[in-house]
Amino acid sequence: MTLKALTHIALTAAGMMLASPAAAQDLLAKQAPIDRQLQAVDSMVLRHLIENEEWELPSSDLYDDWDNVYAHKATELPDSFRIDLRDFSMPCDSRLLTSNFGARWGRQHKGLDIKVYVGDTIRAAFSGKVRVVRYEARGYGKYVVIRHDNGLETIYGHMSKQLVSENQEVRSGDPIGLGGNTGRSTGSHLHFETRLCGVALNPALLFDFRNQDVVADFYMFHKGTYQREGLVATRLRGVNGTSYSGETEEQASRMVGKVKPGKQRGYASSGMHKVKRGDTLSSIARKHGVSVNHLCKVNHIGKTKRLMPGQILRY
Repeated sequence: MTLKALTHIALTAAGMMLASPAAAQDLLAKQAPIDRQLQAVDSMVLRHLIENEEWELPSSDLYDDWDNVYAHKATELPDSFRIDLRDFSMPCDSRLLTSNFGARWGRQHKGLDIKVYVGDTIRAAFSGKVRVVRYEARGYGKYVVIRHDNGLETIYGHMSKQLVSENQEVRSGDPIGLGGNTGRSTGSHLHFETRLCGVALNPALLFDFRNQDVVADFYMFHKGTYQREGLVATRLRGVNGTSYSGETEEQASRMVGKVKPGKQRGYASSGMHKVKRGDTLSSIARKHGVSVNHLCKVNHIGKTKRLMPGQILRY
């Protein structure tokens, strides 16, 4: 039934109520099914408006500007903020983390490194809008930044090819690029960052890559505790070999509290070093922020071992 017809019936009913109370009652009884239809339509429209508002509100509340130039720019963090993770899709099929969030080689590593091969499909973690598609030779290489409807921004670095353009709307799971080894990278992998108001959050707070899932439907961000929570998350879900399987979150939290700042074992990164002419165990240890004893232990060599150019050492 058209809106015009429904309006005509409503006006007729109003006129009959003025003319005859009995006739009006009869007409209202006949009108009941139409009223129920209108009520259902009104409810659908209202629900649609509410869903749209909830969909757009989180990110619009957090960000005042839209820029296609910078990868990230830190602004004031909210004291608390609920991040909806229900729309999540894994950015790649790989479960293998090769480097954690945190201290690495004397600087802060602001994301997770996930092992992918050149040409592997990289996907949007959540629905949103592509903000940046650029190339950075000494950093991210070919990268994409997406601002998501839940308030997060995600960064995908070192790709061989970008498959989206700036200001493009994407849905969770849409292909956005191909795995690669561009920029400041020593091997093909995906560098994946999650940021809130431009500030890097440890992705392990939100995602469990080994189980290919989110840690919960929602993550409640608290400005005063998220950094320590990140330490616990790395201990629970970090790089294979540095995480502690079987620990509960409470146990992990207690262990984090016992370790001095800067000595968080869960933040250790693993990798390979190709020996160059002039390299020594001491110089390699300094470069990667580990001890000579550690190098010797993980490579099963002695401190007097002669290093050969081209030799591969774990660190």
